[in-house]
Amino acid sequence: MAKRRLLSVNKIGHDKDIFRHKTEMGKTKVRMTTLKLREQKRAPLASKYDIAKYDMRQGYQFPSELNQLIPSNTPEYVDMENKYVERIMRAIYHFKQCALVGPSGTGKTHIVYLVAELAGLPMWEINCGLQTSVYDLFGRYIGLGKGNWIDGQIVSWCRQGGILYLDEANMMRQDVATRLNPILDTRGHLVLNEKDNEIIPRHPQGYLIASMNPFSAEFAGTKPLNAAFRRRLTVWINFDYLSVGEKIAQREIDLVVTKGKVDEQTATRIVKVGAELRRQYKSGDLPYGPSIGDLVNWAVLSSEGIPSPQAAEETIISMTSDNEELQEVVRRVITGVFTSL
Repeated sequence: MAKRRLLSVNKIGHDKDIFRHKTEMGKTKVRMTTLKLREQKRAPLASKYDIAKYDMRQGYQFPSELNQLIPSNTPEYVDMENKYVERIMRAIYHFKQCALVGPSGTGKTHIVYLVAELAGLPMWEINCGLQTSVYDLFGRYIGLGKGNWIDGQIVSWCRQGGILYLDEANMMRQDVATRLNPILDTRGHLVLNEKDNEIIPRHPQGYLIASMNPFSAEFAGTKPLNAAFRRRLTVWINFDYLSVGEKIAQREIDLVVTKGKVDEQTATRIVKVGAELRRQYKSGDLPYGPSIGDLVNWAVLSSEGIPSPQAAEETIISMTSDNEELQEVVRRVITGVFTSL
């Protein structure tokens, strides 16, 4: 009887091992299927850019739990002859880090999401303009005992790889920037002071992109980057709008026609208004310059049969500022453009 019971127990254990093995195989198949689907979705978008030679993963497969951090369904970025996507991929492929500089609305964040999707990299995003605590960035103990440690965003990126995206980097606290310096130079590690000075090597597939507005009085909260941190960013790429002032890009008009579903004349007027508002924004007369997305939104309302100046009240004018005087400046620009053409 005892022997029969032992055989029964062994069989149950054997069956559990088989079930566990089949479950793991099933999870592996799901992961592989998910990866293949992602690759298939990326292929048409990737073909629009000259990036085939920049293999950021170099054969490394990120753990499945990081898949949710890899962006998906990011719209195409249209950058005319600037080749921003290719330049960013080249910079981080060779140097691991780079900086993007340009006014708000020029698509810096959009393009970082696109690069992460094209490269198949998880993205860890930090808005440096927010008063994010050191605990959120580097980690902390919770509860009692040193076994209850939780990694912060920067530490998680350092351990697991992907793209660390520092948005509004020139609003970053100096003590945070200083702690990033060892990661970005030849030492390639982070010293975790909060956890007994643990040294964490930078993941081989760990890349950093910092974006920022130009340092000036018009961009409240910005400050010059620490020289040591600035030097470590290696490659600097300047962004600008497609149309500014008298410079009107036909490509931007075409985009407004296609995405906003308006005729070319209306699209031309909308882009001319946007170009003038951007000029005033860059000169410090307005607090915001409209992005291409803002102009498309304006066009979409116009395509519904709403007169464009009225549609502008619900989009461009209200978006620029809450200040009535500044809103009136925008109205005058719109009236001037729409009555002169």
